[in-house]
Formats: sequence, C-alpha cells, structure tokens
Amino acid sequence: MVGKYKVITLCGSTRFKDAFLEAQKRLTLEGNIVISVGLFGHSGDDEVWTEGTKEMLDDMHKRKIDMADEIFVINVGGYIGASTRSEIEYAETSGKIVRYLEE
Repeated sequence: MVGKYKVITLCGSTRFKDAFLEAQKRLTLEGNIVISVGLFGHSGDDEVWTEGTKEMLDDMHKRKIDMADEIFVINVGGYIGASTRSEIEYAETSGKIVRYLEE
C-alpha cells in the first residue's frame, strides 16, 4: 500500500468541526491523503465572514475537489447546506466518487 494513496477532499458544513477532524483522522489512518477546509466559519473562525473571503474559500474548495479522487461529505444528521450541495454537484459533474458520512 505504501506509495499508492487515494486523495479525498472533505466537504460539509463547518458547523461539524469535530466530525471533520474525526473523519480526517480515520481516513488518514486508512491510508488516504485527506484535504480538508482551511477555516471553520460556523465553528468560530470569524475571518471567513470578512468581505470576499467566503467566496474565495468556496472557489478554493472547488480546486481542492479538482485535486481529489473522491469527496467525502460530512453530513451529520443528514444535513447538507447550499455550499455543500454545490460542491457535491461540482464533484459529480467532474466524475468524482461521492461518499457520505451518513447514508
């Protein structure tokens, strides 16, 4: 397995910071390269809400999806917001595998 790593980008609401960190840890220990969010706006990283930053981060996350083999959606309680829905649609259009924390 050494040297053959799948790249997975995490997507989901940043209100689920603990679930992001747990998924990142688990997926990494399973032998994947995991790309996550840079800031957790809904969990206290207020810099997200300065002018232009949210838009930049949303676009940047699409580039992270471009780099990935698949995305892993953090959908605690089945919740998928508008930004995450947009990322899922982008990944599907790009031919990426989409997996979910909760089916």
